[in-house]
Amino acid sequence: MNIAIDFGNSVAKAAVFEGDKLMDYYHALSPVELIKLVNDHPQASVITATVTADATHIINLIENKSRLTKLVYKTPTPIINAYLTPETLGMDRLAAVVGANYLYPKTDCLVIDAGTCITYDFVDENAVYHGGSISLGLKMRFKALHHFTSRLPLLEYKEDKYKLIGKDTEEAMVSGVVGGIENELIGIISSYKMRYPQLKVIICGGDGPFFESIIKQRIFAVPELVLIGLNRILIYNAEKA
Repeated sequence: MNIAIDFGNSVAKAAVFEGDKLMDYYHALSPVELIKLVNDHPQASVITATVTADATHIINLIENKSRLTKLVYKTPTPIINAYLTPETLGMDRLAAVVGANYLYPKTDCLVIDAGTCITYDFVDENAVYHGGSISLGLKMRFKALHHFTSRLPLLEYKEDKYKLIGKDTEEAMVSGVVGGIENELIGIISSYKMRYPQLKVIICGGDGPFFESIIKQRIFAVPELVLIGLNRILIYNAEKA
């Protein structure tokens, strides 16, 4: 049994696997709930990926209770990492492309993680990860509009359809932010598909389901993608041991 834990900028997610089979998925777990999850599976191997230093204390507590693998850029993976500065690469991005390559082997894949940031990562049909791009996420854009101006409000967007032409300031902000991300997604996907016609597009992250619902192009929503990738990395290293 394996437990994969993804410490994101906003929330921690976890999953329990039996081999390749995902048994349970947990979203937005508190530190207490994470420790309980590990305690409830004392024989499990655990793998973690984190993009925040705030998780260090929790990881140390887990390490004292389990067989723990902390994913770092030197950890062997079942793909070739061609990123020029692997030590600066977010481990969630690496795990996500491993997950995409596992779900869609021998296929060009674009992974979109729509969370605090929106990341775009490309792994080709030969399991070579090339890199991608990083953009501002939905909530970050609304916060930036409020923080860097004197009069624009801080909006809590309710994920409704936006209007192309905003009739007041709030509608105009929603149109700019949501419409901007929608067209960014469409444009980037189209650019990749021009170069890689058989491309599979996989989206994950907290805002993934929302954007998947408004994008007309065919994409696959896999909320557990990072965790699937973490589990694959754990299995890969166990098989090599």
